Amino acid sequence: MVAAVCIEDRGGMAFHGRRLSRDRAVRADLLSMAAGGRLWMDAASRRQFAEPGGNLAVAEDFLAQAGPGELCFVEDRPLSPWREKLEALVLYRWNRTYPFDLRLDLDPAAEGWSLRERVEFPGHSHKRITKEVYVPCSK
Repeated sequence: MVAAVCIEDRGGMAFHGRRLSRDRAVRADLLSMAAGGRLWMDAASRRQFAEPGGNLAVAEDFLAQAGPGELCFVEDRPLSPWREKLEALVLYRWNRTYPFDLRLDLDPAAEGWSLRERVEFPGHSHKRITKEVYVPCSK
């Protein structure tokens, strides 16, 4: 499985139940990455996508259900319990600092994962979004 997470500069994901991940350009990129496969998420994340069902798969236990190579959009839950299942981690960095009370619990650089790709693109809500793709060294 491949997890995709939006974070602010200190790894924050959400603040008082409000996600930090709402951006049309990121959603378009997620749909492009998942083309031909499933894009897993929970029901709260699904509300961001105006697109019809198609390849969107919704379940509260989506991290458990996602298969090899399938993309998961993660906004509000820990990833460390799924470390062994992760084939890659996609980070969308806002390049800003926001308040947060939920932080990404997995630091790919600190864990020795390899940075495979770094791309910057203009977002709708942010002037510049940095997309980083990490893979575990053993993969």
